[in-house]
Amino acid sequence: MNTTITVGEAIARTLESYGVTTLYGIISIHNLPIADAIGQRGAVRFVPARGEAGAVTMADAHGRFSGLGVALTSTGVGAGNAVGGLLEALNAGTPLLHLTGQVEKAWLDADCGFIHETRDQWGILRASGKAALRVTSAQQAIALLHKAIQLAQTPPCGPVSLEIPIDIQNTPIPVSLLTPPCQPPCVAPPPREARERLIARLKAAKRPLLWVGGGAVQCAGAVRQLADAGVTVISSTHGRGILADDHPRSLRAFHNASAVEALMAQCDLTLIAGSRLRSNETRSWTLNLPAPRLQMDLDPAAAGRNYAMDMTITGACETLLPALAAALSPGEKVCAEWDRAIVDAVTAAEAELREQCGPYAQLNDALARSLPAEGILVRDITVSGSLWGSRLFRACRPRHNVHSLAGAIGMGLAMSIGTALANPGQKIVALVGDGGLSLGLGELATLAQEKVNVTLLVMNDGGYGVMRGIQDKYFAGRQYYNRLHTPDFCAVATATGLRAWRLTHIAEADAILAEALAVSGPSVVEVDMHAIGPLRFAGPPQKTLY
Repeated sequence: MNTTITVGEAIARTLESYGVTTLYGIISIHNLPIADAIGQRGAVRFVPARGEAGAVTMADAHGRFSGLGVALTSTGVGAGNAVGGLLEALNAGTPLLHLTGQVEKAWLDADCGFIHETRDQWGILRASGKAALRVTSAQQAIALLHKAIQLAQTPPCGPVSLEIPIDIQNTPIPVSLLTPPCQPPCVAPPPREARERLIARLKAAKRPLLWVGGGAVQCAGAVRQLADAGVTVISSTHGRGILADDHPRSLRAFHNASAVEALMAQCDLTLIAGSRLRSNETRSWTLNLPAPRLQMDLDPAAAGRNYAMDMTITGACETLLPALAAALSPGEKVCAEWDRAIVDAVTAAEAELREQCGPYAQLNDALARSLPAEGILVRDITVSGSLWGSRLFRACRPRHNVHSLAGAIGMGLAMSIGTALANPGQKIVALVGDGGLSLGLGELATLAQEKVNVTLLVMNDGGYGVMRGIQDKYFAGRQYYNRLHTPDFCAVATATGLRAWRLTHIAEADAILAEALAVSGPSVVEVDMHAIGPLRFAGPPQKTLY
């Protein structure tokens, strides 16, 4: 019986003990001991991405659902390619473990020209995530792996990188160094007095407004209970679905619609739950949020960060929103006249958005009819994603409208792969633009190889449509550098072994989408926007242009 195993195998066994089922990465001479151990054991699915950026983005999406995403990259440029994905995971607060190789320990930071070395890789990774750790001895490798996972899963969650030199990965260590998984520390509830003051302020309000963000995704039940009691609810785009769109007191994510703004101005209290109140959703923090303003957030640094607050409680929404919900009796703040005003405001906001979207509102409706209720929309930062994908497309559940929190294009395809593998049995639609898709087009091969249950909806307008709108509005219509030569995406998909359809008439949307989404596995629908017509969007409403 072996009493020693390599560090690589110890890492594989430890990941298994945490319930990791899928790992995304690219094999390299500087991470093969880990990959080899995963392959020999066969307990964790290894998804070979075509680039490190894609691998980390897939792991990010997976971690949003599973509680821990894991990516494996090489060192040097390979680790550098992961930076964009790490920054996205940091913005999204995703529990993510990034395992990266390193050169042999003797040559760390020596600037000797060792293959794959880079200056201060550790510093690059520290700046790109929540934390970065470096293994310097085989005996400490698993202890630091536990530490990295614990840091990633400790709220506020985020990506943590772990550097492991190649010679350490191959070093035998005693099996006794394998230890059980660590649990993230429990978040203590805020003091009772603070909770009671918050409850008292809420009960005193006649027309309270609750703004829910990503920090409240675990609180759908409590938010629904508050809405049933008469509290008006609006969400960030990340928080969509925490309260279903069809609830009569949901303002959805219509923050910048004039009818909804006018309604919000009549509220007499704003409670912000787990939201950063991002600039693109508040017109660079000029959107009027009625006072008094109360805030609950797990991060102490959130207090008064973007708006002056009358009261801030540091704590998890999971410990606070249920207490607030329990303090209100059913229907306590319900007012029939106010309910009618909410419905009128949402109806007006949706009508305005549908008019702006033109024929693409029909595409939205066709997709809603074809995608099962439990299906998930993953949207890239593209014109359609930012207009009908973000606010018009239905939201019934939290995390069923996945997107880049960093506002970066090109992540939609990779995110859809990670989302699909974290949600087996559910259909995923990835809404992407031709410009963003070109950034990670190689992952189309990953989609095909892994037979992922994703329909890729490619909105092809021949370039950067968002930039055209911004240049038209803010630069006197001068158009530069936004037109791209794009491939025939249907032909590319077919060459990759995928079934593909081209949509040129909006009247065909129902039939084509129904057929494509019925495929058990990957498929591609290319929407010819030149044939259907333009979709105008000049970015989020701005206070000014810097």
